[in-house]
Amino acid sequence: MARGVPRTAPETSASAEDPSPEDSGAETTGPLERGLAVLRIMAATPHPTRPGDLVRATGLARSAVDRIVATLTHLGHLRAEGRELVLAPRLMECGNAYLHASGLSRALRPSLERLTRTLGESVSAIVLDGCDARIVGKAVPPGRVIPLGFRVGDLLPAERCAAGAVLAAAWQPGTYDAWRARRAADPLDAGFPAVPTRRAAPLPERTEAEFAAWTAAAEAEGWALDDQLVAPGLVALAVPVRAPDGRPVCAISVLAHTSRHGGDELREHALTALTEAARDIADELYGASAATAPPPAAPAYTDAKAELGPSFLQALARGLAVLTALGRRPGGLTLAEAAGAAGLSYPSTRRHLLTLRQLGYVEQRGRRFLPSPRVLELGYARLSTLTLADIARHPLDELAGRVGESASLAVLDGAEVRYLARAATEQITSARITPGTRLPAYATSMGRVLLADLPGADRLERIRALRPRALTPHTLTSPDALAAALDRAAREGHALVDQELEAGLRSLAVPVRDRSGRAVAAVNVALHAGPEPPAHTRDTVLPALRACAARIEADLAVAFADAPVRTD
Repeated sequence: MARGVPRTAPETSASAEDPSPEDSGAETTGPLERGLAVLRIMAATPHPTRPGDLVRATGLARSAVDRIVATLTHLGHLRAEGRELVLAPRLMECGNAYLHASGLSRALRPSLERLTRTLGESVSAIVLDGCDARIVGKAVPPGRVIPLGFRVGDLLPAERCAAGAVLAAAWQPGTYDAWRARRAADPLDAGFPAVPTRRAAPLPERTEAEFAAWTAAAEAEGWALDDQLVAPGLVALAVPVRAPDGRPVCAISVLAHTSRHGGDELREHALTALTEAARDIADELYGASAATAPPPAAPAYTDAKAELGPSFLQALARGLAVLTALGRRPGGLTLAEAAGAAGLSYPSTRRHLLTLRQLGYVEQRGRRFLPSPRVLELGYARLSTLTLADIARHPLDELAGRVGESASLAVLDGAEVRYLARAATEQITSARITPGTRLPAYATSMGRVLLADLPGADRLERIRALRPRALTPHTLTSPDALAAALDRAAREGHALVDQELEAGLRSLAVPVRDRSGRAVAAVNVALHAGPEPPAHTRDTVLPALRACAARIEADLAVAFADAPVRTD
């Protein structure tokens, strides 16, 4: 069993309703296992993949690969771009299930953000994943041009990072055996893309003796220091987050470049703050605020067999629904609760839990099941670096293709809108706009829907500060007229601007909202005004525009489930 997830309920013996190890066997193989293998291969491949590549990598028949791809694409975990396949943001649902069930998503963020502001360096939270260390949270100093740090989801060799030395105090004899086998099979650490490959294989006996001594010292002193082990030029300090029984369940680590801090200097600079943050995180994980709530009633599984026919693999879709449903409650779910949350029968849920547990993606704690850190290997590291612009590009391309006009996404930046992404069509009248372009918010449709989302007092203050001037004879410049236009945009959920920015240019925009409902961006379609009245543009373009915004919002809700939307 993979370790490193904070225990949120005491372990008890398995009841009759829970699968036992003897139950595994043949029913733990099948479409779910093959689908997860495809996702692992794609997550480990740094470039887009074609179905033929998956056939060669998996040894499966092309028809089997096509069915897996069709199912994962329907679920939103993969996306086809021409003949190539890429991971899609909604795949992060699997990793989010682990972060939510473990309680880490709630406990880590405030402490990590305070810590990085205090120390001025990148900080990470790290747990054990088998015999190695998995990044499960991070924060970087604001304004740093080249912030250091690994991605959430990256796996590090335990013997090459300070967090690994801190966490190894929780190893069992079987963990050491797995560690020795891993080092024998991969002596150069080629299987860890996040760290530089070793130039030569170290002596196994020396590595084991040194790591045992390092681990013992970390347990005795309450911290571990890594001076350029994980990578040249980097130094890291880590301290444990302990469960009530004293086990290290997580490590908090600060990473710095040697040009800024030497090892001893970093310890003097950061140890006190790290130790305090670790205590705060432990209080969040195990204190009174860690009380659980019942899982939402909406089922995770929706059957698409009638829609896709034989191309839809129900077993794969159901297994992934069970996995993500386990994240509905901190501490995981019982088998019966998982069946209810997934919207599946008890026997079906049980079969999928057996498969997921055998593959290492689910842990059992008494009567409860929860995702393990291993689910983060399913593309989370790569997808966790996505920005709003990255997520919007594909929906914008589809919108532009659907309406035959250019589509853009922008954010409000002071008195202007700043373009983040654009899908331009080959039109004689296409505007010359690129990401980074700024335009006055008062005269643009995207600016108006974003201004309309501001609280009333803030909206009035922003209108006064805009100092609008007439860009065309149609531009609204009166504060009263602008206020009325913003009220209308807030009421109707869209804004149409006709030749106010430039003669002959018409645009229609809708807001893009985050999980809290706040408008974090806007998406628009810009076109030549032409002979059709504005109402015709609104009637023909608005449905597609709203559908595009809804797609972006759905992906943002997964990609930024526990953090502010990244716009840069």
